[in-house]
This record gives sequence, C-alpha cells and structure tokens, in this order.
Amino acid sequence: MSNTTPGKQDGTSTSSKEAQQTIESHKTAATHHTEAAKHHTDAAKHHEIGDPAKAAESTNKAKEHASLAGNSQKEIETQNAKNTKM
Repeated sequence: MSNTTPGKQDGTSTSSKEAQQTIESHKTAATHHTEAAKHHTDAAKHHEIGDPAKAAESTNKAKEHASLAGNSQKEIETQNAKNTKM
C-alpha cells in the first residue's frame, strides 16, 4: 500500500503527512471563516436592537477570526508551494 496521495501538478505525489497538514489547514481556515460570519451576524443583530457596544464586541471577535483564517490560508499557500516544487 502506497504512503502517498495524488497532489503535485507535475504528476508526482505528496506524502500522507503533507496532505494531512494541508487538509487540516483548510479545515481550520473554514472554521475561522464560519466563526467570523457568525460574529458578523451577531453584530448586525446587536445594531438592530440598538446595542452598539455589543455590536462592536462581536465585530472585534469577527475580525480576530478573519485574521486567524488568513493565517491558515497563508499556511495553505506555503504548503502548496512546497508540494508543487520539484
């Protein structure tokens, strides 16, 4: 049984460890994007009911999750660059 998975553009394979790291980074980014969206929705609700302080708090939480998602995306880009090198 092979310890590689398809993935490189040049027709070679990426190791299972590399593939798993990329998968985990995608999942982490998705989780943070989901959390950011939730907090933005909460911020909108707080604005609707006239509570700008809670809206600002939710917005700050959303910004933090968006930043964390961005960090995960950078890690994905780094992994992709390593996986596509010969």
